[in-house]
Amino acid sequence: MLIGIVGKPNCGKTTFLNAACLTTAKVADFPFTTIEPNPGIAYVRTECVCKEFNVKDNPKNSICKEGIRYVPVDLLDVAGLVPGASEGKGLGNKFLDDIRRADVLIHVIDASGSTDAEGRLVEAGAWDPLEDVKWLEQEITLWLQNIIKRDWKKFSRKLEQEKLSFIETMKDRLSGLSITKNHIIKAVKDCQLDSDKPSKWSEDEIYKFVSELRKISKPIIILANKVDNKKSEENIQRLNQLKDQIIVPGCALGEYFLRKYAEDGKIGYIPGNKSFEIIKQDEFNEKELGVLNNLQDLMNKYGSTGIQKVIDFAVFDILKMIIVFPVHDSHSLTDTDGNVLPDAYLVPEGTAIKEFAEKIHTDLAKNFIHGVNARDQKRLSDSYELKNLDVVRFVSAKRK
Repeated sequence: MLIGIVGKPNCGKTTFLNAACLTTAKVADFPFTTIEPNPGIAYVRTECVCKEFNVKDNPKNSICKEGIRYVPVDLLDVAGLVPGASEGKGLGNKFLDDIRRADVLIHVIDASGSTDAEGRLVEAGAWDPLEDVKWLEQEITLWLQNIIKRDWKKFSRKLEQEKLSFIETMKDRLSGLSITKNHIIKAVKDCQLDSDKPSKWSEDEIYKFVSELRKISKPIIILANKVDNKKSEENIQRLNQLKDQIIVPGCALGEYFLRKYAEDGKIGYIPGNKSFEIIKQDEFNEKELGVLNNLQDLMNKYGSTGIQKVIDFAVFDILKMIIVFPVHDSHSLTDTDGNVLPDAYLVPEGTAIKEFAEKIHTDLAKNFIHGVNARDQKRLSDSYELKNLDVVRFVSAKRK
């Protein structure tokens, strides 16, 4: 699973990455600071089951802070996109190639309107961020259309003459783009198109199919960044009126400093919380304290800095992932080394326990007999659909 961080240059994408992952990717006030994609590891936040089971856990593949479990996810901040990118303008071809593997996109926009369409600095409020939402979606759709429509007449006629499956052939055509067979089936169905006769599709129908496929396979959630600027509030109200858009107000720079100060022990802060506590007040000057007070006011207003919220929403609400805790011993909740609740895994809703076992190790699935629910010690069949925060044990036959 990969979350792509997209947007025009200078909108705060790299600051978002630095905040979410505590990395030090290059940031500057001019376009195309990011040329090579910046990878990072962020975390989704969920309630940990350690409190429910009244145990002291020692996580290995994740982090637990005060009963909150943070599970890693991969992020990728890519080169800034500008209008005309699908035709190669700016770093368009490179940008679009970088998002191929992304399963969901977080579109970081400058809600203050202080950067134009190409990321150049302008007076705050001079640019309408709603325009960024429109053209970025269109550019990604056009990029996908260029791939799908390549040799369309030849492609569609061959399918019909040789009686090939449109779904299977399109899946192969789009291999490497994280577009699945189910994505294509849903797009065809939602557009009410005849997949047996693609040569009969009109230009509008092809575009409709591409647009729907983009929405299904590369959904976009918007982070309205720079809410600390006074011009942002009105723009966020307008953004919230957009149809079929998910808007999360955010302050990436504020989140970055909160995490950095927390790491240095100057404040107490858990990512995603609505407040923080200053621990070493004497290590801040008057200006810094004023900035922290203003940031707390923003968090009171919006509920948080928005950074953790947008990541959680992308993973749990859009990609429909759940978290499962596998253990070796369903009574002590330990692995073979005695670590309590060592691992937490993200899996898609609807995953069967045997499928999950295979993700961890193929031998577990090959020799799978049944699972055990650690909450009631009941047996679970191989087709049992995992639920969020399940704690399970795999029972398998010994290898010969």
